[in-house]
Amino acid sequence: MPEALWTYDSLGLLVVSAVIGVVIGLTGMGGGALMTPALILVGIPPTAAVANDLVVNAVNKVVGAGVHWRHGKPNLKIALWLIIGSVPTAYLGAWLVHAIGAEDVQGMLKKAIGATLIVASTAYFLRAFFEMSGRIRTGDDPYPPVKPVLTLLVGVIGGLMVGITSVGSGTVIMMCIMLLYPTLAALRLVVDWNLLVPLLIGGAIGTFFGSRFAGRVPGGLIRRGITIVLAVTASAMLGASPLLIGIITLVLVVGGPLVWKALVRRFSVHLDRPAVQRPGASTHA
Repeated sequence: MPEALWTYDSLGLLVVSAVIGVVIGLTGMGGGALMTPALILVGIPPTAAVANDLVVNAVNKVVGAGVHWRHGKPNLKIALWLIIGSVPTAYLGAWLVHAIGAEDVQGMLKKAIGATLIVASTAYFLRAFFEMSGRIRTGDDPYPPVKPVLTLLVGVIGGLMVGITSVGSGTVIMMCIMLLYPTLAALRLVVDWNLLVPLLIGGAIGTFFGSRFAGRVPGGLIRRGITIVLAVTASAMLGASPLLIGIITLVLVVGGPLVWKALVRRFSVHLDRPAVQRPGASTHA
């Protein structure tokens, strides 16, 4: 490990990781989708960003899982099928990145991450929309019947995405699990120690406190904000010009809330309420 660990850049990485860790703890989503692009945009090579982000999120999500375990046991049957599907393909994804070779891997990773961020942004939007519109209600049955084949398929696809880009473990996989189980309550590259240690410390602290306050902050609001960040970051990863990025940001920030409210009003599901009897009305037919 390098001797000069606590440099200005390291402290900056610690702060960034802590903020992203809070998001992970609050929503269970956004680790790779936020961390990897953030590292790349500050000048970290894509291969190093992916490798360090994978290690950091492994630690962050263990910390978050430990805190959430104390407040309610997770569904281990679903988790088992996800592990069976995702672990082998995550290794396959990492092997594919290594097999491409150093000459092409950096540009390929930026494009792959950009494309995955578009998927992640869409997943964030859909999850927030489904929850706010009432089309998916959670928390009624924490142990629904397991769907092994579909859950395994989610793990396979999600694991491959994570192995290649480090993005998608909490975003895309969680969205798919929410659709499959709507009653569940709300988972050779060089590792640079100058990056890894500050990210681990900041991320673990942020995830711990985020998990403790998860029930007090509206996750839907956070996810809508992250959707905008992901869409803008994806355009940068795919090589959009600064002018186009600015236009996309302006449209999403200004028009996004208006479109969101219109969609929720249009498609929201209103639960049947008992009729209020008028004074003096007879209760007999």
